[in-house]
Amino acid sequence: MKNHVYRPLFLVIAFVVAVLIAREIVVPEDFGTHEAGYMYGWHRKGNEQEWKDFKVKYQGKDYCKLCHQDKVDKISQTPHVIINCENCHGPAVKMARVDGKIHWKNPTYTKHGEDTFENHIDRTREQCLRCHAKLPYKGSGREWVRGINNTEHNPDMECVMCHNPHSPGFG
Repeated sequence: MKNHVYRPLFLVIAFVVAVLIAREIVVPEDFGTHEAGYMYGWHRKGNEQEWKDFKVKYQGKDYCKLCHQDKVDKISQTPHVIINCENCHGPAVKMARVDGKIHWKNPTYTKHGEDTFENHIDRTREQCLRCHAKLPYKGSGREWVRGINNTEHNPDMECVMCHNPHSPGFG
C-alpha cells in the first residue's frame, strides 16, 4: 500500500486507541447495569446512597392539594391543568411551618439573621411568556397554546394585572 493509504489508517487506529484509553481513565469501575450482565447504563452502584439522601425539590400537585385544595380544584377546570403548581410557584422544598402555618422559605431575605417566610409567586411577564410567546414558525408543537405578541399586547404591564393564571382566559 502507498503512503496515502497508511496515513489515514494510522490516524483512525490512533483515534480508536485514544478513545479506549480515555474510556478506561474516565468511566468509573461501577458504571453500568451489572445485574443484566456487562452493559453500560446510567447507573452507578457507588452513588446509590447519595441518591437516597438527595432531598426531593418538587412534590407535585398532590402535595399542594393538602393545603390548597380550592386552587387545585379551580385550576383543574382550565387548560393549565397540565402544568404542575411548582412550574410557577417554585419547588415545594422551600416550604416551612411557622406558627402552625406553611409558608415559603425565602432565604434571600433575612431579618436580623433570621430567615423570613413569604409566599413566592413569579408574577413577571417573562414567566407567562415561557409558554405564551407567539412563535413565528409552524411545527413547534405549541400551536395549541395561545401565544401573544409581546411587543404589542400591553407591553408595559404584567400579565396578572388582567389575567388570573388559576382561571386563564376568564380575566
